[in-house]
Amino acid sequence: MPDKKYWESSRIHVSGLIVSQYVDTPSHFQSKMTLGEWLKKEKIPALVISDTRYLTQKLRDQGAQLAKIIFNKDIDFDDSNKKNSVATVSTLRVSKEGKGIKTVVLIDCGVKKNITRSLLTRGIKMITVPWNFDVFSLKEKFDGVIVSNGPGDPKMVDVTIETVKKVLAKKIPLLGICLGNQILALAAGGDTYKMKFGHRGQNQPCVMVGTKHCYLTTQNHGFAINEIPKGFSPWFINANDNTNEGIIHKKYPFMSVQFHPEATPGPVDTGWVFDYFLKRI
Repeated sequence: MPDKKYWESSRIHVSGLIVSQYVDTPSHFQSKMTLGEWLKKEKIPALVISDTRYLTQKLRDQGAQLAKIIFNKDIDFDDSNKKNSVATVSTLRVSKEGKGIKTVVLIDCGVKKNITRSLLTRGIKMITVPWNFDVFSLKEKFDGVIVSNGPGDPKMVDVTIETVKKVLAKKIPLLGICLGNQILALAAGGDTYKMKFGHRGQNQPCVMVGTKHCYLTTQNHGFAINEIPKGFSPWFINANDNTNEGIIHKKYPFMSVQFHPEATPGPVDTGWVFDYFLKRI
């Protein structure tokens, strides 16, 4: 585990961890603590199971499903899709960072810190707000809105969806990332669905619609858009399964991507998405 300044969040967000092999001798030059020490510190249960392939086969056949780790006492299954998981990870306060001519409001649905870093390095003033905050109550004038990544079913994030509807009505430039992609679709009249497996990993190929450009992207989502809202066009599609990876409005500066342009970890092929958005505000 590296120094905290390199983290993408302030804490571990998984409820448990299963690995096929654990090596307790870290060799990375940035390491400050072993994985085992970190898990114990944050009270996260973990198991070493040599036959993880058996679990993989069950997931391959049946798709993503509920699971639990039992040690001594049985526990109930916890279905995160039946609750608003965003409310458990979003910031609780409004914060302001950076200096610049342009001001962007970042709606934190569980934002990765490299989204913040990516924006600040581009010389903007950024106001980060909770998922259920009324952005129009801010005293500052803002030039654009970004809806971040986050966990769970996008349809549970009702207040953010309503906020985005108001942003669209006022023709304020908007960029959605990951969960933000799904929220934009729902706010504009589209629809989303739960995928059988979801997209996980650092090498998901995405093709920009209308071009031969294919980008390697970082992804971690279990929901996707299955109905493009009126007035929008597909922006990117997944080269593996042709699922939607982003939408863009035909007239106004509203756009979103299902992948993570900020990477960390993964390829930085799509960092230009931030530049494209900022040029349109």
